[in-house]
Amino acid sequence: MIKRIDEMLKLWAEDLHSDHEMLSGSGNMIAMLMEYKGELIRGTRGSRVLLDESADIELIVNKHLDARLSVVVCEHYCNHDSNLTQKLRFCRCSLKTYYQRLHEAHECIAALLMRKVA
Repeated sequence: MIKRIDEMLKLWAEDLHSDHEMLSGSGNMIAMLMEYKGELIRGTRGSRVLLDESADIELIVNKHLDARLSVVVCEHYCNHDSNLTQKLRFCRCSLKTYYQRLHEAHECIAALLMRKVA
């Protein structure tokens, strides 16, 4: 795994896919506007991932990654309710394949983010 991409994906999952945030209202734009009386306050949690990067990662994971890589990324970073055995069963792969796919996804995400910057 690529450490920087791993950190970015953890923050991406926390920013955009955290059940806790949805329950508190901060993950939903309309609920956030209601909570802050119409004033939009961005980055209130001090995220280290820029808002553009979170949006880019969301697009990459959902549109540009191969389906088998996208499933592993979402399971690994967004599914906190399942244990590793359940994640492997859902992804239909062995432990070795799971981590190979995760590493391949990290490489693809890094390459796509670099192309956007360049």
